[in-house]
Amino acid sequence: MFLKILITFIIFINFFSNLQANEKQFIIESLSKIKNFSFSFEQVSKKKIETGNCVIEFDRKLRCIYDDKLQKEIIINNKTLAILQKRYNKIYFYPVSKSVFMNILSKNQLINLIKKADLLLNKNIELVYVDENQKIITILFEKKNYELIGWLIEDEFQNEIYFSLKVENINSEIDKNYFKIPSTIKQ
Repeated sequence: MFLKILITFIIFINFFSNLQANEKQFIIESLSKIKNFSFSFEQVSKKKIETGNCVIEFDRKLRCIYDDKLQKEIIINNKTLAILQKRYNKIYFYPVSKSVFMNILSKNQLINLIKKADLLLNKNIELVYVDENQKIITILFEKKNYELIGWLIEDEFQNEIYFSLKVENINSEIDKNYFKIPSTIKQ
């Protein structure tokens, strides 16, 4: 009797491990076909909700236009992050090289993170990874099509940021200057 239970347990563990490996492989295969994608988003941090639209181009390019009164835009181009507040004609620059967010903007880093992450199957696929700085990154994917639907990260000030997204376009033509960080804001 004990032997039957042990064999059943081993088969179950083996099946579950294969299922997790397959889910990760499907996500990686889906990501490998993507050069860029645009999406609408909702970002929640410190009980503040912000919405807008973004475009990510692998590797390390992002532009988000927020639906707010500051006319805020965020542009990441490789190692520089610029926050533009068009309403006040201000630009703030930040380095992003140590940000956990760079793990999502670099396709190779994202794929490596997926390979190393713990996989949880709930309503969606959750990949949970703890980086070298003990920051937890949770990346969420849709179960039916393996599409990225959001992430949960902790910023450098230990604020938890939940970012949900709805992909609108994949592999569109993008002007080469779209991710260019301006030196001044034109009114």
